[in-house]
Amino acid sequence: MRNAVGKEKAIIAVSGGVDSSVAAAIATKALGKRIHCVFVDTGLMRKGEAKQAKAMLARAGVKLNVVNASDIFFRALFGVSDPEKKRKIIGEKFIRVFEAEAKKTGAKFLIQGTIAPDWIESGGGSRDTIKSHHNVGGLPKKMGMRLCEPLRDLYKHEVRIVSRKLGLRSEISERQPFPGPGLAVRIVGEITREKAGIVREACAIVEEEIRAASEAGKMELPWQYFAALLPTKTVGVRGDERSYQYTIVVRAVRSLDGMTANFSCIPPETLQKISTRITNEIRFAGRVLYDITNKPPATVELE
Repeated sequence: MRNAVGKEKAIIAVSGGVDSSVAAAIATKALGKRIHCVFVDTGLMRKGEAKQAKAMLARAGVKLNVVNASDIFFRALFGVSDPEKKRKIIGEKFIRVFEAEAKKTGAKFLIQGTIAPDWIESGGGSRDTIKSHHNVGGLPKKMGMRLCEPLRDLYKHEVRIVSRKLGLRSEISERQPFPGPGLAVRIVGEITREKAGIVREACAIVEEEIRAASEAGKMELPWQYFAALLPTKTVGVRGDERSYQYTIVVRAVRSLDGMTANFSCIPPETLQKISTRITNEIRFAGRVLYDITNKPPATVELE
C-alpha cells in the first residue's frame, strides 16, 4: 500500500464489514495521518450500523468519519427497479461522495476493500455478469482519484485470516458479510424510505433471534443471515379486519467464500419466533417466508 500510494494522501471506503475494515486497519498502519477513513451512511444501512461501525473501528485504532448522504442516494434511486441499474447508481454515487471528501483532504487515491468474488461476479472478459458489485461494475468511467485495492486477490475466508493475523477483534474478523449497496439489494423492486425502514427492522429481528438460538446451542450460526422485502403484498387478517401487507423473506446460508452457499436449517421454533416478532412489531409486514434455495441457482442476496 505504501508503494502504491507513495507520499500522497488517500481516502478509504469503510462499511464496517470485514473486507473494508481489514483494508482500513492496513491503511492506518501503512499511511498514518495520510489516510482519511470514510463511512457513507446511504440511508440503506442496518439498524445502528454507523454508530456500531465507528465504535468497533475505534477499538481497532481506526478513526472513522461518518458522512450522511441518504438524500443523495434516495433521490438517485427514485423509481428505479432494475437490480443492475440500482447497483450502478449506488456505485457512482459512492464515488461522487468520496470525491467530495477527497477535495477536502487533498487525497489522490481511493482505497477499497474489493475482494476476488466482487470482480469475478461483476463479469468482464470471458466472464458473465452475475451481478455488478458497486465497487467494481458500479464504478464510473471517469474518477477524480486513483484506485488502490490491497485485498483484490483474496477470498472472504482469507481476509478473515488476515484480520486475525492483524490482531483485530472477532467483532471484525468473524462479522457476517453485509453488501456494499446495503438494504438496496434486500428490497426487491423500487426503493423507498418506508421500505428501507421495514426491511431494516426485519433484519434486526432476524439477526437477534438467530444469534440467540446459536448462543443457546440450538443451531450453528450461519455465514450470513438477514431479511429481505418482496414488492408484492398479500391478504391477511389483523384482529377481525382484512389486511393487505408486504411479504418478508428470511434468508440464512452456510458458506466459506460466498461463491457457493447452502441454506441453513433453522429450527422451527426459531422461525416461529422470527415470524411472530416480524408480523407483530412491523406494522406493514403481513407474511413471512423462509428461502431454502442454495447458491447456485440463487445468489445469497436477492438482488
